[in-house]
Amino acid sequence: MEGGGKVVCVTGASGYIASWLVKLLLSRGYAVRGTVRDLRDPRKTEHLLALEGAKEGLKLFQADLLDEGSFDEAVHGCDGVFHTASPVFITANDPQAELIDPAVKGTINVLKSCAKASSSVKKVVVTSSTAAVLVREPKPGPGDTVDETFFSDPAVCVEQNQWYILSKTLAEEAASRFAEENGIETIVINPGLVIGPLLQPTLNFSVEVVLELAKGNNPWNSRFYRFVDVRDVADAHIKAFEIPSANGRYIVDSSDPVAVDHVEKVFQEFYPDLRIVGKNEEEEVYSASFKMCVDRVKSLGIEFTPVDVSLRDTVQSLLEKGFL
Repeated sequence: MEGGGKVVCVTGASGYIASWLVKLLLSRGYAVRGTVRDLRDPRKTEHLLALEGAKEGLKLFQADLLDEGSFDEAVHGCDGVFHTASPVFITANDPQAELIDPAVKGTINVLKSCAKASSSVKKVVVTSSTAAVLVREPKPGPGDTVDETFFSDPAVCVEQNQWYILSKTLAEEAASRFAEENGIETIVINPGLVIGPLLQPTLNFSVEVVLELAKGNNPWNSRFYRFVDVRDVADAHIKAFEIPSANGRYIVDSSDPVAVDHVEKVFQEFYPDLRIVGKNEEEEVYSASFKMCVDRVKSLGIEFTPVDVSLRDTVQSLLEKGFL
């Protein structure tokens, strides 16, 4: 087994990407410590404890992003840490308290726990987002190729009231700075709009986009979307941890945008009763027809799941869980 009994911590273990990360780590022989905000909440624990290998290989800990030191116990003695915990929603009454503080202070609190456990923790993999890549002026447009050298501009995020994007951008900056100052080997994963089957019982932001499309809505009023499979994103995290030469940032996203017309064809093929309406000519920056360079993550051995398969499996999961 690849894990060879190594002990790793996954923060925010009940989340969408994190749940798949826990599942894959267990299947590869790792001993996993998962942190959740509330151990008494079955929506955050039951699906994890039901995973194959969880009885032998998974231990859950309670920890809060804003509570410095609350990750110490979970991280102590680990070989590596996967920091995925961060709030994901677009609108907020108090962006600083609801989004920015949990993302930035939470990341620093987790890394502080890693620094305390530096004798054992060899590598930290941080989940960021292409949100921390794409929001800048000038916007990426047709003919442009976006890669890991692109960073979102906090000033542009503030100007556009893009608070979630600002939280991811500032959290990634803070992680890189703290890691460098404290000698912690840190790798950043920047996934795009993540879709695929749900393990958790609750609906998350990115899969809700597919749900809306499947209901006949066009939530971003866009002719193009970019999708990446949650299983590929989780796999990229693990490969980044396992491969000694892995370093820096890795964009994990579709290299080309997917037209809403194509999404509609996929739905019609697999689920003829579904339809998409509301298409229009307005495009968002995330769906512009630029290319996304994914050479770096492919160099880790990631083979992307075809988007048709991801869309099919997402809708099947939504149906099975009663969301559709």
